[in-house]
Amino acid sequence: MVNKTSEVPGNRIRRIGGLASLAGRVAGGMLAEGARQLAQGNRPSGKAMLLTPANIKRVADQLAHMRGAAMKMGQLLSMDSGDLLPAELTDLLARLRANANPMPAKQLSQVLRQNLGEQWQQHFADFTFKPIAAASIGQVHQAYHDNGDKLAVKIQYPGVRASIDSDVDNVATLLRLSGLIPPEMDYHGLLAEAKIQLKNEADYLKEATFLQRYRHYFADDDTYLLPKVYQDLTSANILIMSYVEGDTIESLLNTPQAERDRVLRLMFKLFFRELFEFKLVQTDPNFANYLYNADSQQLVLLDFGACRDYSDTISNGYRALFSAACSNNQPAMASALSTIGFFSQAILPEQKTAVLNLVELACEPLRQNAAFDFGQSDLARRLRDAGTALSTQQNYWHSPPADALFLHRKIAGLYLLAARLRARVNIWQLLEPYLTHSNTRQVATPHE
Repeated sequence: MVNKTSEVPGNRIRRIGGLASLAGRVAGGMLAEGARQLAQGNRPSGKAMLLTPANIKRVADQLAHMRGAAMKMGQLLSMDSGDLLPAELTDLLARLRANANPMPAKQLSQVLRQNLGEQWQQHFADFTFKPIAAASIGQVHQAYHDNGDKLAVKIQYPGVRASIDSDVDNVATLLRLSGLIPPEMDYHGLLAEAKIQLKNEADYLKEATFLQRYRHYFADDDTYLLPKVYQDLTSANILIMSYVEGDTIESLLNTPQAERDRVLRLMFKLFFRELFEFKLVQTDPNFANYLYNADSQQLVLLDFGACRDYSDTISNGYRALFSAACSNNQPAMASALSTIGFFSQAILPEQKTAVLNLVELACEPLRQNAAFDFGQSDLARRLRDAGTALSTQQNYWHSPPADALFLHRKIAGLYLLAARLRARVNIWQLLEPYLTHSNTRQVATPHE
């Protein structure tokens, strides 16, 4: 469901002002809650005053209004930092995954004129102004080409690309001042990578190139359905693709077990192909990036903005890591993690052991040559508990390498979706062919 419209604040001053206003309202809310608690004879904690339902709603509503990198940072935090942020804030930020306010028609028309010319309507036989989806960086409209093709027109919010650096910095400052990010945690490298990633996602020409690469890789595999790019109408701010039909992934919850299992097998199979064959991974696990076409039994892939190229070193490092984890070989796991880029900072032996135990736990679904029942597993809770223990009891706040962080985000999203759909998947069966070089197929990268 698309929210009510609101104008996207397009210039840097308005966006900074929006976050400053948010910080002031959150602080005011904290004071009011503190006074209320004292009047009741309680001694309020700073976290309890901060995480009131009203303050939580203020944060979500403001980020949804701003869209862009501010909202995207909220999405990233909601999926990546469950072991760092309080559960109340994590749940709130989860609302941001597909909950932006679309642009009003006047602002939308202005964006279309700036990118497709004053007579932009001539490019379409029909254009529907009400968006079919509104996310953090842009919104999607249905249209028809002059030749009758049904189109999906992805339009970027104005000012998003230019505001990425300041948005990321301001959201990080807001979280740091609130005390929600531990002072010991060095997150500056992560913020730099987040800015690079978000700038890539805001370049629709780059996304079109990634989509073309995926279409090349799946040219002979009809189990996946991908849209076609209309290159002559696509620009850095507007991406025009063929419209592909399908049901939302979460709507499959009431379908037969076998169908849910098959969809998740396709998703895990896709991930292993990305990591070990393509060396190109779409790292955004947002459920809205996928559909399922029940008529053709195809998994529909929709969004390619968060694609990331992986080197042979990283790909082979994960091959070695999964192999070692499946055989419970912690020395080999430590070696593979070092290859990937872990343990580059000072770490105590007990902290290193805790990291290895956490990775071993995360690989639990890979280790059994039988269907892993995600719906009956408490793996998500145990992973969160282990992550919390690592950061609090072991006092280990090291940020993982960016390549690993984005990849782990994808894996966590797959686990979450598998649990949501109560899927049963033999992941070892999908992974095993890739654990030796001799069984790994390589694919040629198309010329760009």
